[in-house]
Amino acid sequence: MTPPTSDTPLSSDRRHKRLRLDLGPRAYDILIGQDVLGLAGAEIAQLGHKRCFVITDETVARYHLDALTASLNHNGIKVEALVLPAGERTKSLTQLEKLTNNLLEKKVDRHSLLIALGGGVIGDLTGFAAAVLLRGIDFVQVPTTLLAQVDSSVGGKTGVNSPHGKNLIGAFHQPRLVLADTEALSTLPRRELLAGYAEVVKYGLIDDPAFFHWLETHGHAVIDGDPVARLKAVHTSCAAKARIVAADERESGQRALLNLGHTFGHALEAETGYGDRLLHGEAVAIGMMMAFDFSVRLGLCPAEDAERLRRHTASLGLPTDPSQVPGQFFAPAALIEHMTRDKKVRDGRMTFILARGIGKAFITSEVNASDLQDFMTMTLAA
Repeated sequence: MTPPTSDTPLSSDRRHKRLRLDLGPRAYDILIGQDVLGLAGAEIAQLGHKRCFVITDETVARYHLDALTASLNHNGIKVEALVLPAGERTKSLTQLEKLTNNLLEKKVDRHSLLIALGGGVIGDLTGFAAAVLLRGIDFVQVPTTLLAQVDSSVGGKTGVNSPHGKNLIGAFHQPRLVLADTEALSTLPRRELLAGYAEVVKYGLIDDPAFFHWLETHGHAVIDGDPVARLKAVHTSCAAKARIVAADERESGQRALLNLGHTFGHALEAETGYGDRLLHGEAVAIGMMMAFDFSVRLGLCPAEDAERLRRHTASLGLPTDPSQVPGQFFAPAALIEHMTRDKKVRDGRMTFILARGIGKAFITSEVNASDLQDFMTMTLAA
């Protein structure tokens, strides 16, 4: 099957869109739209599992666990829920050990299904647990944040953080199904929505300048809750990621483009200790701006394209500069040290996703260390 693109014909139901991520025997559907939680039981029942464990966190459970459980029960699926603490610190080896031991105590078997109900933390942790439990069991992603719906729930990257860096311990393990209910986004604080929106912008910056232009016009509608705008934003983002993952599942080449902004952003997150002062999407927003500014400094990108990005993200209230992280001073040497531990480092050389303009991102390992040092010193002194 041809990998989906942003104009692939989909479901005729205007409230829902369905994509297929084509990975041969590991292919799966991505269902996006309103009241997808109500459809979850019927969708999951088609996978053939009679017993499932819903992994969620304390915040998400209050809003969405009852609806998901009712839908599963209605379709004859036995459900048990495990509710974890909310927050980035749950994405750890400590919580992974607690979760897997809990599941083993409940006699999880190879025919059981794990369901990740929540944001990126829950999705990544649950996916990794599914990858390692009994040497691999099935799981389903039910993302409830914008960031998870447009990025982390699709593509099979799972894992936890380490004191040495973000997502350094994990595995590629594809879900059997992704169910993205856009109505769930109405329960998010604006800050969480904006953090997810940074990942939406990323797809326009990588290779879809028309989508970035659409976001310049409709981005406020996406954040403010317009259902049509939200459906288009999530669908276009998922279609872009599905296309890239289908071509490069294990990030041996072009999938690395999806890390635009992440080399800088992960370093900022590591330095803040993965706390609430800097959300992942906020770090990505700053990181993308730094990638464009660095590209301008290297003579690769027109300055006006960097300014378009800065105007758009700032107009919505996203941070664009490390100085906007409250109560934090970033030292160039400390950030560069974090960057040397990035997963994309190869043979001691850092890999960067830079840009020749909006929609013209590219991968390079040919960055001079002195150029990076000068840029970081200038940026962090501003």
